[in-house]
Amino acid sequence: MIDYTDIAELIPHSGRMVLLDRIIDVDEHTLTAELTVRDDGLLGDDKSVPAYVGIEYMAQAIAAYAGVQAKQAGEPIKIGFLLGTRRYISNVGSFAVGTQLTIQVKNIIQDDKLGVFDCKIVATGIEINATLTVYQPSIAP
Repeated sequence: MIDYTDIAELIPHSGRMVLLDRIIDVDEHTLTAELTVRDDGLLGDDKSVPAYVGIEYMAQAIAAYAGVQAKQAGEPIKIGFLLGTRRYISNVGSFAVGTQLTIQVKNIIQDDKLGVFDCKIVATGIEINATLTVYQPSIAP
């Protein structure tokens, strides 16, 4: 059984740049994760984080999805790159520190290097949608 509780084991990030707190569900095409917006000053201040940081939250959920897929296949975790974001639609300008966000990513197109994901961030009073395109080269970090 693969352990999905240590996000740092699934993504090529470390330390404070690991922004997701936990994976709450994963299957062949989707991953759902949660995080609590932090006040560590890394991406915002002690009161809020700009909503555009949601792109990084989504990208890390995609990285976690790829990490789960790699672990299940017995392969190493690979670095990936965000190529673009389409239709980032947010009903908020920022996330209040302490807000628990749920991030869902759904793989809609995938080949050996490129992927396109429908992404959502939700919380009470928050709804964000975007489509992210990512590239994963064949080399491991």
